[in-house]
Amino acid sequence: MHQPDTTPRRSIYYDYRVHPAWTPPSLGSPPARVVVVGAGPIGMALALDLARHGVPVLLLEAQQQVSEGSRAIVFTRRSMEILQQVGADRAITAAGLPWRSGNSFFRGQRVFRMEAPHDDNDRFHPMINLQQPYLEEALLDQIAAQPLVEMRWGQKVTRILRNEDGIGARLEVDTPGGVYEQDAEWVVACDGARSELRQMCGLRMEGASYEGRFVIADIRVDLPLPTERLAFFDPPWNPGNTVLMHREPHGIWRIDYQLPADETPEQALSPESLKARIDAQLAMIGHAGTSWEMDWCSVYSARAMTLPDYRHHRLLFCGDAAHMLPIFGVRGANTGWQDAHDLGWKLAFVLKGLSGPALLDSYSHERVAAAREIIDEASKSTRFMTPPSRGFRLLRDAVLSLSLSQPFVGPLFHWRTSRPHDYADSPLNSHDDDDALFQTGPRDGAPMPNVRLGPDEHLMDHFGPAFWLLHFHREGGVPPALQAEAQRWRERGVPLQIVAVRSGGGAAEGADRVIDDRAGQVHGRYGVRQSGSCYLLRPDQHVCARWLSLDARRLERALCRATAR
Repeated sequence: MHQPDTTPRRSIYYDYRVHPAWTPPSLGSPPARVVVVGAGPIGMALALDLARHGVPVLLLEAQQQVSEGSRAIVFTRRSMEILQQVGADRAITAAGLPWRSGNSFFRGQRVFRMEAPHDDNDRFHPMINLQQPYLEEALLDQIAAQPLVEMRWGQKVTRILRNEDGIGARLEVDTPGGVYEQDAEWVVACDGARSELRQMCGLRMEGASYEGRFVIADIRVDLPLPTERLAFFDPPWNPGNTVLMHREPHGIWRIDYQLPADETPEQALSPESLKARIDAQLAMIGHAGTSWEMDWCSVYSARAMTLPDYRHHRLLFCGDAAHMLPIFGVRGANTGWQDAHDLGWKLAFVLKGLSGPALLDSYSHERVAAAREIIDEASKSTRFMTPPSRGFRLLRDAVLSLSLSQPFVGPLFHWRTSRPHDYADSPLNSHDDDDALFQTGPRDGAPMPNVRLGPDEHLMDHFGPAFWLLHFHREGGVPPALQAEAQRWRERGVPLQIVAVRSGGGAAEGADRVIDDRAGQVHGRYGVRQSGSCYLLRPDQHVCARWLSLDARRLERALCRATAR
């Protein structure tokens, strides 16, 4: 019989499909260009992103099924924009529960209501809830239709036999059918928070672990409550601690509650303890006696840590293998997808010979900075949720007490949700553009904002795996000098597309794509006030340069910098 411990329990409502393990042939496995170790949400998204750029990928997964339990359940707008690029957004949108608000309570009184920004230009809601196994199935469907991704189940990497710059990597892989060696030009570790590849390299993370532990319990229950985040501070049945609630699809609710400091995970996951606490929470929200069934449960400890460098010779780290972030603010998988989207195009460019390995150094630079910024923010949330010392608890409790009578205290309850990182100090950003002269619009390093173009058409729908030059003009076409410069880069193998964003009529010669912006929506959101302004977007939809006017030499310098040439 399964004994209570910190290992997640298998969901009883999800129909798990066991995939056959790949058996190595007698002649061994041929070399691969890229091996991605770990077919969780981040590993699968990265494999699909590399395939979009024409790179074949070998994807190894130690298990023979998708992840057990709901695990990650809240996915942000930026994550959905990234998942749209790999084709998984429609299935997730159809199955998930969108939302944008949350309430925080103290001693039965609502003390803060959070409303995430959302307007008509956004294709996706600020957040959507869906259990991780369903999301992984959506990604698996895309992998099954992608001939450049080879998926191998039941493949456990047991040793790194070689990891050398300029030569490549060799892995020892254990399978139910025997052990084999796998060579690769590059290996990406997406094998999670307990990354065995990270341990094999002897790499240590920097940051902090927190003493506070939470039970994560998914229960099947019918509650007439909206889809939003609920936070309860110092509830009577769990004094001094915190409880969180989220609605999930298929009649499931997640309840996260903090444990007393002296309670072990084994005690917390006993059936008696789980029943008493969940009954108490349901009673507190006015649904005493409501019947429910346990679906899945685990114990979680908050950590805020990152590797100082995500590149170790020919081995790259991505997602939880690179950093461990607290769940408060939905930062885990959402941060990992941003890692993968940053890494995918850069690794593809290096493999194609379009850039040198220095481009991968920019991956580490940008994403380590992002992790450290997130850790700083998440640590504030974590210290509020689970005060690590008597001093922090006194301060937190003072804020809670004051919130009952002073509304200005409410914003201190804000959970600082995950957001797309702004690569303002990226080495890929242009140094001689006109960024400082724009009054509004996305600055260098920021992700491109979406704009609604029609009933079911958005600006971001038009952007694929390439650099994109947005040329804003009233009439006429793209200047011949810019057309010629773009063609020179294409001849070198660099994908570069020109999008004419025009506010007037007439032809738009020299553009690969034309967007009519007669209402000025795109011009307004990008802060464009004069004809001839331009934006240069990276393949991951981050701005790397913008100009009030552009000539061929400035474009060449910006592209040289953006590709680390």
